[in-house]
Amino acid sequence: MAYRIVILGASYGSLLGTKLLMAGQDVTLVCRQSTADLINSEGTDVRIKLRDEAEHRSFRSHDLPGTLNALAPEDVNPADYDMVALAMSEPQYCAQNIVDLLGRIAAAGTPCLSIMNMPPLPYLRRVPGLDTSKLEAAYTCPSAWAAFKPGTVTLCSPDPQAYRVAEDGANTLHVGLPTNFKAAIFEDEAHNRILRDLEAAIDAVTVDGKDVPVKLRVFDSIYVPFAKWSMLLTGNYRCVLPEGARPIKEAVHGDVALSEKIYSTVDEVVRRLGAEADDAVPFAKYASAANGLLKPSSAARAIEGGADRIERVDMLVKLIAEQQGIESSEFAGIVDTVNARLKANRRDAA
Repeated sequence: MAYRIVILGASYGSLLGTKLLMAGQDVTLVCRQSTADLINSEGTDVRIKLRDEAEHRSFRSHDLPGTLNALAPEDVNPADYDMVALAMSEPQYCAQNIVDLLGRIAAAGTPCLSIMNMPPLPYLRRVPGLDTSKLEAAYTCPSAWAAFKPGTVTLCSPDPQAYRVAEDGANTLHVGLPTNFKAAIFEDEAHNRILRDLEAAIDAVTVDGKDVPVKLRVFDSIYVPFAKWSMLLTGNYRCVLPEGARPIKEAVHGDVALSEKIYSTVDEVVRRLGAEADDAVPFAKYASAANGLLKPSSAARAIEGGADRIERVDMLVKLIAEQQGIESSEFAGIVDTVNARLKANRRDAA
């Protein structure tokens, strides 16, 4: 049986969408009307490199067994779907038509799989002992999440790296790092059954007898998706400089001892929340991967482009650490630098 999945965000969301389409599922992408018109006319084109192949393959939605359509936010009825995937960056959920859609999703009780670096506040309410009221400062629009029952929201670490190819149109996506999506379970076993069915369906897909990378992996621990936080603070947010930006490789390897200190401190924050040591990715493995990350992070590029709002996992981790009694001058320095750059962009835009 095909599930009906609605995905908020047609850029990064088209990667999960393509994996679901390959597995025969029905997918709706939610985006601007102009992008929806383009997708409904021409479909999507996601480029993934298979193992041991030199070139990326183009996977066009029209050629895949599932069905795809695209809608503007105001045209979505969440009750029509088995699951919602949240694939936009956190500040984008402040747009009024998205806030309204989130309200309809919460009212319908449709389970939500968040593919965001920044966990939605309802998900953090599933963490025992964490005072989420003290974390709202890290969110652009915390009230947008108020109506959700925590158990209906789960988190999936957006580990695969992908980017739009500007000259090829808003319906294309190029996958640069084809790693797996790591999802935590829901509280309701009926919702988990959907997750695990999708995991198995995606896993079974082959092309010309070859495995297709970018799997959905489901974990019993709610802390597994937090493993990316150490990477984000060590690399991504440290690409942001008081002036300009630097590649992730340089952020990590410019001072390896400092990078390892930041990484291990974030790991400690996550462990105190309840994670097992095995949930973490070893620093050496991350540092090795960072050697191939030759561009600044998306956060740094956004700030360089004049953005005055970005996802603030850096601030979120700092606020959680403070609840735990962990004071880190490194965290404070990262947050202060990002704050200053965003403030300057707001001033320049005024």
